[in-house]
Amino acid sequence: MTIVLEQLATSFIASAAFGLIFNVPKRALVQCGAVGMLGWILYAVLTDQAINAAFAALISAGWVAVLSQIMAKLFRMPVIVFTVSGIIPLVPGGLAYNAMRSAVESEFDAALQLGMQAFMISGAIAMGLVLSEVINRAISRARL
Repeated sequence: MTIVLEQLATSFIASAAFGLIFNVPKRALVQCGAVGMLGWILYAVLTDQAINAAFAALISAGWVAVLSQIMAKLFRMPVIVFTVSGIIPLVPGGLAYNAMRSAVESEFDAALQLGMQAFMISGAIAMGLVLSEVINRAISRARL
């Protein structure tokens, strides 16, 4: 799969738009969009290489967190400014929707499978963010 221009554009726009919703300073919107787009690129490449979606989300969330820390230092802003909007493209909203739809349509096997997949991806995103922060703090303490 080649990463098409539409995916790059929509992931950038989605991240920047969530930055607007969360009242990110206007001068950081482009960087927020870039962080989200780069996180999505990594996720798309990993899943294209037949890597499990949850593991790809873990790696991509860690990448987003690292990029957010770099942007925070470069632009002298809190890390959360870039992390929250940058993680948006990875959130499995479509899977959660399909899980609920399957449950409403009494397709409980499909609902359970989709719901567990959405849960695993969501947990992997959280773990990726936490692991990146833990590694960053360990490195900064080792320098002292």
